[in-house]
Amino acid sequence: MAVLLFGLLISSCANTKNVVYLKDAKDSETSIIDKLEPVIQRNDLLSITVTSPNATASQPFNTTVMVSTQVVGYTSTQATGYLVDQDGYIDVPMLGRIKAAGLTKKELKEKITNLLIDNKYLMQPVVSVRYLNFKVTVLGEVAKPMVINVPDEKINILEALGFAGDMTVYAKRDNVVLIREEGGKRITKRLDLNSDGVLRSPYYYLKTNDIIYVEPNKAKVNATGNAKTWLPALLSALSLTVVIVDHVTRN
Repeated sequence: MAVLLFGLLISSCANTKNVVYLKDAKDSETSIIDKLEPVIQRNDLLSITVTSPNATASQPFNTTVMVSTQVVGYTSTQATGYLVDQDGYIDVPMLGRIKAAGLTKKELKEKITNLLIDNKYLMQPVVSVRYLNFKVTVLGEVAKPMVINVPDEKINILEALGFAGDMTVYAKRDNVVLIREEGGKRITKRLDLNSDGVLRSPYYYLKTNDIIYVEPNKAKVNATGNAKTWLPALLSALSLTVVIVDHVTRN
């Protein structure tokens, strides 16, 4: 009973105003930010397909490589695609090494298209570039910390939190940390999900390899600290009570 009361006391410390998303949101219309396309980075796995009116001539450019991928805790799997190497290049049949890192998918598509035309390999080529390993990671005060694979290459921060089972009542919703690596830099941005300003933020939509970290609030920190301090004493007191009751019963 004492443990239950202790838990209820800690839970009551959480301010319900701080667990509401977008609490200041009103009816409005927000323009969607169009410039969402991330740049290709080292270790990205790309699917590149080439088509043209001449299917036979296009075939050599669709010979991809089986790449071994591995996620911590899982067995390795084989994926078909082009792995961007540590120097930022991919090896395309007949076209050779092509610098991919630092380009968007659109820019890489145009680059390959121009190479095919300039070298007179194909007439009217159509090039498609897609990510095979578009993923984001959600950690911290969420129900299910996880790595999310995004097949359609588009996900916003609220959707990512939804996949992770939503934030717990102990989450700091006004100080969610977004970590992004782009252009050789590591960017850290703190977002306030209590405010509707996040809907207009350039960080609302996530990019591949983004990491979301949800910090615990003071109630969780205090609960953890108090539990470590009082729980041993409480257990000792309960043990002593059991000994006394047993002694009285025997006598």
